[in-house]
Amino acid sequence: MRIELNHTIVHTRDKQASASFLAGILDRDVAPQWGPFLPLPLDNDVVLEFLEVDWDPAPQHYAFLVSDEVFDAAFARIRESGATYWADPFHHRPGQINHDHGGRGVYFDDPDGHSLELMTAPYGTPPVR
Repeated sequence: MRIELNHTIVHTRDKQASASFLAGILDRDVAPQWGPFLPLPLDNDVVLEFLEVDWDPAPQHYAFLVSDEVFDAAFARIRESGATYWADPFHHRPGQINHDHGGRGVYFDDPDGHSLELMTAPYGTPPVR
């Protein structure tokens, strides 16, 4: 039997703002609300279920493996949005992207402070510096 991630819950103070922000960057549509969840389906049948909470959510990390074409378009939308972005997860290299693992990557935060990452090559090869 295969084991696959089906969905994960993203705690947020404003599920519409957070889901719409990421959907806009990724050029995806937010699905209709289902119960208390606002779903954002991804191409590999994983769904991010945005759930509004009445506390400050603990920041999580969500990494998205994308094609070069998707990276180019999404990175342009990140810059157009005015969002700060970094080449590293520690936010030490602002305004840069990385070329780790034979691809490109960028980190940026969503409205609730979740760390989002776009990368064109999966981890597993030594970073290229």
